[in-house]
Amino acid sequence: MDFIQFARSHGIIINELPTVGSWKRYPTEDHPKKRNGAVKYMGSHGFVQNHATSTVVSLWKPDSINAPTDMRAIIIGQAKAEQERKKLAIEATNKAVRMLNDSGYRTHAYLEAKGFPDEQGSVLNIENKPVLLIPMRLGKSLCGVQQIWEDGTKKFLYGQRTSGATFAFDNKGLNIVCEGYATALSVRAAMKQLKRRYTIHVCFSAGNMVRVAEGLESGLVIADNDKSGTGQQAAADIGWPVWMSDLEGEDANDTMRRVGLFAFSQSLTQSMLDIGARWHG
Repeated sequence: MDFIQFARSHGIIINELPTVGSWKRYPTEDHPKKRNGAVKYMGSHGFVQNHATSTVVSLWKPDSINAPTDMRAIIIGQAKAEQERKKLAIEATNKAVRMLNDSGYRTHAYLEAKGFPDEQGSVLNIENKPVLLIPMRLGKSLCGVQQIWEDGTKKFLYGQRTSGATFAFDNKGLNIVCEGYATALSVRAAMKQLKRRYTIHVCFSAGNMVRVAEGLESGLVIADNDKSGTGQQAAADIGWPVWMSDLEGEDANDTMRRVGLFAFSQSLTQSMLDIGARWHG
């Protein structure tokens, strides 16, 4: 298949070849209003990543035996891409440190809209708009931030590493993996009501949720009921007991706001029963 077909097979919405030698961002089929797709076309080869579903970059090479294949050029291209990635990651980490240092701890309209008017977080004014900052860490090391605007728009810092990165609510209990911050707040509220300990890992995407779970012994998956099936597939790949809304298009926060905290907590209990002896009391 050609490069455009290869990119489309990864869910990236692309209709023409991009400029040679530069990373370009595109919308994806699972998130058409965002630009979660990244491609770099090099002529003889190329690189593709859908950040919503994959934590690794996929390499494209032409199928045709008549197409020129310069392996040395591919290796050099990969090395340069890796060097550039590391440089951008360092710059993003330094920027995240500055942003968090300059932020204040207060409430935010996004959190209020999600049912948590009293919840506070790191908020920084960017172009006169209050932006909620969610620190992202690899282990104990800061690697970037997720920025959330009042209308729910979400962005990472350019060049930051997202693969394996998390934000955690650590109450020394059951490992729980989920995609979004609002989902984590909902699960934390339910676990507090149930008087159960928890360690909630915000993974920021379905693909990264699989990656994070690989480093954990066991736990519970809070999956989004995506129309595209992305959340469901991630849960299946992880293989743990799963909580998921019975309504298509909902995540855990949607469900909590629809049915109330008590009913949501009870539905979470049913999912945790599948864990059996692994449930930390």
